[in-house]
Amino acid sequence: MENKLILGKSMESGLRWAYVFLGIIIMMCFGTVYSWGIFRMPVEKAFNIGSTQSGLPYMASLAFYALFMMLSGRYFNKFDPRVIILIGSLLLSFGWILASFSSNIYTLTITYGVIGGAGVGIAYGVPLAIVTKWFPEKKGFVIGLVLLGFGVSPLVTAPLARLLIEILGVMRTFLVLGISFGIIIPILSYPFKYPSELEVDVLKEVIDKDDESNDIGTKEMIKADSFKGLYVNFIIGTMIGLMLIGLTNNVGIQLIGLSQKKVALMISLFAIFNGIGRPVFGWITDKLSSKKAMIISYSLIIIGALLMSFADGGSIVLFGIAFSIFWFNLGGWLAIAPTATGMLYGAKHYSQNYGVVFTAYGIGAILGVLGSGLILDIFKNYYYIFYFVIGLCFMGCLFTFKSIKD
Repeated sequence: MENKLILGKSMESGLRWAYVFLGIIIMMCFGTVYSWGIFRMPVEKAFNIGSTQSGLPYMASLAFYALFMMLSGRYFNKFDPRVIILIGSLLLSFGWILASFSSNIYTLTITYGVIGGAGVGIAYGVPLAIVTKWFPEKKGFVIGLVLLGFGVSPLVTAPLARLLIEILGVMRTFLVLGISFGIIIPILSYPFKYPSELEVDVLKEVIDKDDESNDIGTKEMIKADSFKGLYVNFIIGTMIGLMLIGLTNNVGIQLIGLSQKKVALMISLFAIFNGIGRPVFGWITDKLSSKKAMIISYSLIIIGALLMSFADGGSIVLFGIAFSIFWFNLGGWLAIAPTATGMLYGAKHYSQNYGVVFTAYGIGAILGVLGSGLILDIFKNYYYIFYFVIGLCFMGCLFTFKSIKD
């Protein structure tokens, strides 16, 4: 009993929060993938290629990141979390180091995209699994905090990458960052461990709130109506978010009439909202429910889309408010989905379950890019994008009410 009291006080004093802090920094390293825009033009110049080809490494990295997150989830409970992060970080490091020796865009796609993306996918879920087990009473909030690092990473890593490219050139920048990842991430992950049985008991006693999850396995989860609702909603949420984020620059310049420099500054502001959306919606999901969090998100997106339906040249305020909402809610969905997975299906199979759920992110990304391109090709008008978004939100609300329980 005395040991439990000592352990309980230790955890209350901040031991658990160290995992959150370390997770944020590790996620900032993984989130460097979102800074590809900084590398894109130097890569185009280095290989004398166009924008279509220069997007291949980024597309490959996102695809393999999603794929390997699903594949690696089943091994989280079988191996030490530090081993999994070590493997992922070394693959990421190896991919970026090899990328520095690339002679064309295709070898860069394999090294940076396939190998580096697989490394991120293998290790991405570990910090989430760690904090989920250490914070059974506030899963959503701490998941959102850890994911904050991934979301705001470009605000830190993009300026750093730009500086290194100016000093060293793009290829040597890949080398320096690759070596850095291989050193920093394993060191930061060294303290990581899952709570022991004694620590789990103490968490329940100290917090005075047991985890009431049902611990549903992946096969059983896939058969559940709630999974279909969660999966479709995650597709819709990420489809809307990634579609609108991808159009932010063009809408700002072509519809609102802003300069490239002003749009770039506003995108930095939007990125902050994207990061903040993760802990905020994690907290909302904790305090209310995943169903209410989804409805709140769709309602906010509808408001943003309605604002943009009235925007035209010079509507800077409407543009700023609406796209802050859009970026905020993409961050929100990346907290709602993992938190809802834990709430609906428990902690025991969480890593494997969320790996399956996360494949919806890849589907949403593909549908978002294809859908927005098709709408613009047909109607030649950005307003139809916002009408389409409103329709998707109403569809999402119907799925939520039908398949997600409070």
